[in-house]
Amino acid sequence: MGGILLQEVPIFDPYIKDYDQIPGSSPLEWVSQFELENWGFFLVNEDSKPVAAAAVAHNTNGVNMLEERIDLSVLWDIRVDPEKRGRGIGKALFKKTLEWSAGRGCKQMKIETQNINSAACHFYTKMGCELGIINRNAYWQYPNIAHEVMLNWYIDL
Repeated sequence: MGGILLQEVPIFDPYIKDYDQIPGSSPLEWVSQFELENWGFFLVNEDSKPVAAAAVAHNTNGVNMLEERIDLSVLWDIRVDPEKRGRGIGKALFKKTLEWSAGRGCKQMKIETQNINSAACHFYTKMGCELGIINRNAYWQYPNIAHEVMLNWYIDL
């Protein structure tokens, strides 16, 4: 990134961000926003209960994150139950999304997160992703998150 150094700093007023409260972000809304036939959905169950899930978008009109490329997929969402983290479930799920993407001819997968999600940044780095885009003004239209910085990560397949 040309000499940019990311530094993790403590915050004084921590908060929990509920991504599903951001308009258009809830998985229940995706079906009304996008054609999902080129999406992959993965669910991890433990004792018949869901503990993790991921969604990957590929070759879908209206998904700007795909950059109009047919050789790019986007990890649209990945979640692991907080009580189940640290057991390799997220890593296995991430690897499955890579396999799915490669199986569709993708050369890269792109992932978006924010500067306030240091756990995700650490995870994506550990998985071999490289930071490709930093956008300080990406969320200007959402007052509650306008201070956040968009980070786009890429991993070659």
